[in-house]
Amino acid sequence: MEEYRDLILRDLAHAKAQFDQRPVHSVFFGGGTPSLMEPFVAGQILENIDQIFGLAHDAEVTLEANPSSVENARMQGFAAAGINRFSLGIQSLRDADLRKLGRAHDAKTALEAVALAQRHVGRVSIDLIYARHGQKFHDWMTELDEVLSLGLDHLSLYQLTIEPGTVYARLHREGRLALPDDEAGADMYEATLEACANAGLFAYEISNLAKPGFESRHNQTYWRYEPYLGVGPGAHGRPRLGGQIFETHHAAKPSDWALGTIQANCLSQDDELSERLVMGLRLWEGLDLSFLQKMGKQLDHAALSKSLPGGLIKEARHDYLQLSPQGRLVLEHLLPIIDGHITSS
Repeated sequence: MEEYRDLILRDLAHAKAQFDQRPVHSVFFGGGTPSLMEPFVAGQILENIDQIFGLAHDAEVTLEANPSSVENARMQGFAAAGINRFSLGIQSLRDADLRKLGRAHDAKTALEAVALAQRHVGRVSIDLIYARHGQKFHDWMTELDEVLSLGLDHLSLYQLTIEPGTVYARLHREGRLALPDDEAGADMYEATLEACANAGLFAYEISNLAKPGFESRHNQTYWRYEPYLGVGPGAHGRPRLGGQIFETHHAAKPSDWALGTIQANCLSQDDELSERLVMGLRLWEGLDLSFLQKMGKQLDHAALSKSLPGGLIKEARHDYLQLSPQGRLVLEHLLPIIDGHITSS
């Protein structure tokens, strides 16, 4: 634990020496199972962040955790160390589906984790997967009602997708995995937004819903394309230096990371543009396009509107673009079209 802590502190010191510094308004302990580390390690890392960069007094400090008896027992210690928000990988409240998803916990342990997290820090988000194998519309809505009865302030909801090279991909290829079709998945999604809104949780991003004021500040940093540091094995960052945006990447293999292997490259204008589009258009608030002027570019709104079916864009002007709920559902198909209508000023 001490060695891991010292390497994280090394990464922070390196970032201080290499990039612009600014106060930190959010910290996210994620990737893998950070809740298996000792709480005192998290506390020392937070103290170091405060010493180097300055940690805002109201900073959002999130710890990602999986429901388990070991991790549940550490929650009080993490809260004492400075964690004020938990993100729990619940995924489902159905034991049979949890087994199919390869999860080690059951629904009872998941509900215990939620109750403990709410008791110790108050702010709790959970991840859920819908449109699962064999799941019917009514089954999902019943499960969602159970989730909403927990009184959570934030939900992250993801439709089950098939990733190449996984067991699910093989089963799907062999016809042994019956997933709801795209239309059924869209119906689930739209009904989910309505049910959550009735419970006081509103979608502020494609997959994330929250009570007003409880949106994830950390994730909004990514979506609004603000600078952030990534430290630890496999971590990515987008820090700034003298007005330039850098892409940083730490070695994913822990033994390589321990040697200090890190890549830092100045991001190209094309890559920056692509990232800003794919991140910003996910947000309900839309995308501020003022960055295009700095690039010597502009969006041809008239031509874009003519090339798209009606109802996919909610609002468009020279410095702003907001997709409609229907547009966000097909964002990956719209991105190359939007990009194709960005021209030199």
